[in-house]
Amino acid sequence: MEMSLSLSIGIFVASAVAVIYFGSLLAKYGDALATLTGWGRLFVGSLLVALATSLPELSTNISAVRLATPNPELALGDVFGSNMANMFILAVVALIFGGKRFLQKVAPEQGYLIVLAAIMTALAVLFATVKIDISVWQIGISSIILLIVYVIGMKIVYSKRPEDADDEELEDPGITLTKAWVMFGIVSAGVIIASFFLAFSVDRIAELTGVASSTLGILSVAVVTSMPEVAASIAAARMGAADLGIGNLYGSCVFNVTILCYADPFYRQGILVNQSDPNHLIAGVVALILILMGLVMILGRDKLHKLLTWSVLALMAAIYIAGAIAVARLGAPHTSTASTDTGIEKSVQESSVKEV
Repeated sequence: MEMSLSLSIGIFVASAVAVIYFGSLLAKYGDALATLTGWGRLFVGSLLVALATSLPELSTNISAVRLATPNPELALGDVFGSNMANMFILAVVALIFGGKRFLQKVAPEQGYLIVLAAIMTALAVLFATVKIDISVWQIGISSIILLIVYVIGMKIVYSKRPEDADDEELEDPGITLTKAWVMFGIVSAGVIIASFFLAFSVDRIAELTGVASSTLGILSVAVVTSMPEVAASIAAARMGAADLGIGNLYGSCVFNVTILCYADPFYRQGILVNQSDPNHLIAGVVALILILMGLVMILGRDKLHKLLTWSVLALMAAIYIAGAIAVARLGAPHTSTASTDTGIEKSVQESSVKEV
């Protein structure tokens, strides 16, 4: 059955709202589980909450490569675009909640996590550029390398966590551990279902409008699937837990890159990261620049003047917007080119008929 553009947009809006709603609940119940099990905030932010709020990206990307006609460009766009969006969220939240005062609440040990996020993003950009065509059991060697780096890196991050992480007093979530696990599972299922329809609708919109799937992945899907990070980061900032918010954003950046590994086995037409185009590379480089700027800001927050801190945070937001505009222009439909190509094909067909 042919689906109209208006119906596709309607499905996109409905699934986007569902992803935001369920993703926000994931952060809520993920934090409840961390409290009830006695885990510290660093673990909550960089692992559990990051995993929970990145579930929309995971589900959307696997859904994208499992469509009737696989859409790897959408999956890659979501990964790089989400990392861009996470750093934009960091800049905006920090500006809203005090700038330098907000950053000063972040433990310096978060630097290990930020370096890991930069390494993972840089490797993803490198592999997307070089396109290593080596696989093991139909899984790209680049995906395997990314997963190994993630495991080793997170082990180092956890070993370098603040000494008082295990002694933090977190508020009682008001539910039992069993209920927290059950609700976490139910909400996770909701995210998976909603994300499938999100990927399906975006793929259809790209087909109907002629806008590149990579562009829609970087701009629209990435923004929507990053909404749980927005909710979690704002909630953390409002309760004075900047560490939790920062850990969530950078932890999500790290986990987002590993999604390329988890989605790769579902893509049977090659190696997922090799299906990149210039849009992906622009988004990846912009994300890497913003991650490194965040690292400088957090490690040097005590030495930077308040006005300079605000200026750099504003610059981070501006760089994100500039990157988004560049991606939008590059991925816009080119009517003239399409018309020329169609004309050429038509001429070739007419010539063939005459020869016959």
